[in-house]
Amino acid sequence: MSDSSPSFTLVDVPGAVPLLGHLGAFRQRPLESLLTWWRRHGDTLRFRLGPKTFYLFSHPDLAEEILVKQSDRFVKVYNPQKPHGLALVLGNGLVTSSGEVWKRHRRIIQPIFHRSHIAAMADRMAQVGEQRVATWRDRERDTIDIAAEMMQLALEVISQTMFTTSMTQHTDRISYALQVSIKYAFDSFSNPLSLPLWVPTARNREFRSVMQFMDGLMYGLLAERRQSGANHDDLLDLLLQARDEETGEGLSNQELRDEALTIFAAGHETTANALAWTWYLLATHPEAKARFHEEVDRVLQRRTPNAEDLEHLPYTRAIFEESLRLYPPAPAVHRKAATNTMVGGISLPEGAFVLVGTYNLHRHPDFWRNPEQFRPDRWLDGGRPSSRYAYMPFGAGPRTCVGLHFASVEGPLLLALIGRRYDLHLAQDHVEPYLMVTLRPKGGIRMTIQPRHVPVASSV
Repeated sequence: MSDSSPSFTLVDVPGAVPLLGHLGAFRQRPLESLLTWWRRHGDTLRFRLGPKTFYLFSHPDLAEEILVKQSDRFVKVYNPQKPHGLALVLGNGLVTSSGEVWKRHRRIIQPIFHRSHIAAMADRMAQVGEQRVATWRDRERDTIDIAAEMMQLALEVISQTMFTTSMTQHTDRISYALQVSIKYAFDSFSNPLSLPLWVPTARNREFRSVMQFMDGLMYGLLAERRQSGANHDDLLDLLLQARDEETGEGLSNQELRDEALTIFAAGHETTANALAWTWYLLATHPEAKARFHEEVDRVLQRRTPNAEDLEHLPYTRAIFEESLRLYPPAPAVHRKAATNTMVGGISLPEGAFVLVGTYNLHRHPDFWRNPEQFRPDRWLDGGRPSSRYAYMPFGAGPRTCVGLHFASVEGPLLLALIGRRYDLHLAQDHVEPYLMVTLRPKGGIRMTIQPRHVPVASSV
């Protein structure tokens, strides 16, 4: 690091117990543990989960060091012989792979998510949004779980933009399968003492069963598309046609399954959670909500929004960015040191497990004014942090989330589309953030949906 960078002192988190380390506290409340430890003990911490030692880094300079400057030395924790964590679900896709496999996949997949493709998909996103919101008419003034609702909406958006097919008939099964599999993946990461997959426990059998369903769904869609030869100009077409510019080769069937499932699972889960948190923040900040409705009414004039509208909805975009700051979909980035190295003057051994605390970075008082407050204005009035790595809801460096543009269009577009018609009111006292690979609202968020009667603008 440069001489101007601060030097850091590693602190061992107190309270470790023999053999288990900090596993008890972490298993009960993982997010709260990472936040409390950071607030009490600083930006560079070490803690233990059973036999595994972890380093928690919560400073932008350290995030840059790990994810950008030394990205080749900090790899994904993937072992094809002994997959654990998300690799159990997603296989060797972009999110989990490392080294040459990852580089090849990234070269093939990056162009699929080019801005030009995403802008073209915005109309499909809006169409799906309108269809979903139309089903709310029968439930106006009812109380719904907005988190579950956003999950279904985002699931339908990714189904239509990726596969040009509706998944409505499978929605419940897919949601259940992803819930079971992602919880299983998180437990296998956070509890090193869990039984291996081959042991025929009820939990292992359930996991195998839901993965069989997801595999059948993905392989079925791939086979169907290949047989029909139809061209839908969707993400699946782009994935099947994609070639490595260096070798001219495409992806194998297994690789296609891994990438299709990665885009499908990650592509709706993260946006759905981000939208749910955004509605919660708007419902608890009436002034921001009123300003949001005013902007949407003025710009859209009761129309369905499109990609071009987004540049005329700066406050709506700022709301989404501020929501991603307070409730980043991935509250921590997990890496493993591939070799002995130094970070911020701290020596890390080869094989060390590292967490970059995104949730903590986004609340760091050295980089944010009133970090705990929901202030969308900070994105409009030059209140951005002095370090670009103090805000990284989509990660940073070469492994920045490939779906960044997709989410940046989908999020504000669906906010505007729903906000044009409805006013959402919180129908519960307290919502607790809950870490399960992504950051979810524990038990959902109950809200009442009130129709809005927007006056038609008079023509001059």
